[in-house]
Amino acid sequence: MNGLLIVDDEEGVRRSLNKAFQHEGYSIFLAKDGNEAIKIVDENIDKIGIIISDLKMPGLDGIETLSAIGSINPEITRIVLTGYGTMESAIQATNEGIDGFLTKPFDNIEIRAKVREYFLKKHLKQFVSDQILQELQKDPSTIRPRKQKATILFADIRGFSSISEGVDPEELAAFLSRYYFTPLSDIVFKHNGTLDKHMGDSIMVIYGAPISYNDDPLRAVLTAIDMQKRAAQVSVKLGSSDPVSIPIGIGINTGEVVVGIFGSTRKKEYTVIGSAVNIAARLEKIAKGGQILIAEDTFQDVRHEIEAEKLDAVSMKGIGRNISIYNVLGLKPHNSL
Repeated sequence: MNGLLIVDDEEGVRRSLNKAFQHEGYSIFLAKDGNEAIKIVDENIDKIGIIISDLKMPGLDGIETLSAIGSINPEITRIVLTGYGTMESAIQATNEGIDGFLTKPFDNIEIRAKVREYFLKKHLKQFVSDQILQELQKDPSTIRPRKQKATILFADIRGFSSISEGVDPEELAAFLSRYYFTPLSDIVFKHNGTLDKHMGDSIMVIYGAPISYNDDPLRAVLTAIDMQKRAAQVSVKLGSSDPVSIPIGIGINTGEVVVGIFGSTRKKEYTVIGSAVNIAARLEKIAKGGQILIAEDTFQDVRHEIEAEKLDAVSMKGIGRNISIYNVLGLKPHNSL
């Protein structure tokens, strides 16, 4: 979805914006009014990812146009462009769920940077640290689908059903948010991981995408160690039960994946797919509470930095070979804080 739709009733503005973005890798569409813009989106729903619309136009104005387009595909980044840069217009745009606000006259370099910023913030601000977001603003093409090496981490609470049994749903939700999802997400961002998703009480994290570093596997393991330390500190009373802890099992694997934004026109997410992901998920399933299991490829990348014991190889359905696994014991003495 690298299509950019420009909507303005002035031909000169359309030409200027076309020129500003023609070398940025976008497939550019042009519309002279709101109705034409809506029709273009309807006919190219899988192609258009960003819309810049003038605020003041005959017929449908910019807010009405972008609101209608948002009902067609809420994942499109919608930006208002106006020569009437009043606070009232900005507030109205924000209330309508518009993603960005630009003013005329515009500088080509500045407007390109702002469009990249609005697009990336819409899609990634809840998944990555501010540091990674800033790097992505320099080159948004890094989130387009591609094959690459990445390290995947899964974490899950052991015995969650027994923990949650008989607990008020609102109390349980507050408990998970305060003592599990929020602190563990903070740890992910501390180590510059990409928070892929929450699935029930499970957390999936990516290292190496969208930004890759030389130490992706190590940062994944350091995240897991910090997660286990944080989980060990939790002892909270829920309802009438005795104080409960959060025993979590963690699985980590490194390998080639396909990474990018996937999904339908109504719901998309930045994620990774491939057998390397499946192996990490299955390692998490067999990990005991307090345990961090890593596969051979990850171990080879971090063996000089961590202490680990080799366990019996395991057979995994659909993989076709036994997987060598290691139980992480901690950092080597020279790396301890």
